[in-house]
Amino acid sequence: MGALFAFTGLWDRWRDTGGTCLTTCSILTTTPNTVTLAVHDHMPEILDPDGYDLWLDPGMRNLDTVGEVMKPYDTRQMHSHPVSINHAIHSFYTHLRSRPVLPD
Repeated sequence: MGALFAFTGLWDRWRDTGGTCLTTCSILTTTPNTVTLAVHDHMPEILDPDGYDLWLDPGMRNLDTVGEVMKPYDTRQMHSHPVSINHAIHSFYTHLRSRPVLPD
């Protein structure tokens, strides 16, 4: 319990129509498992440690093989508990928004 985990994701460098080089990334999502289904209709793709090397292999081109590691994470490896909203951070952002903008 409390171990590190990894999401599946993609990143790329590309140029927009104005020629600006952008580095972008995304976290892939999947069907929720029973733990996540209680709060959302999809979940981040959590990669089982056995799939790390396969996922990170830059030469991997077999979509069927990659697809085998992309599935809802094993519910038996997860647990959930209720949390409350962090009011301090909301107060901080409210404070920032309420401050006057000073001229340059």
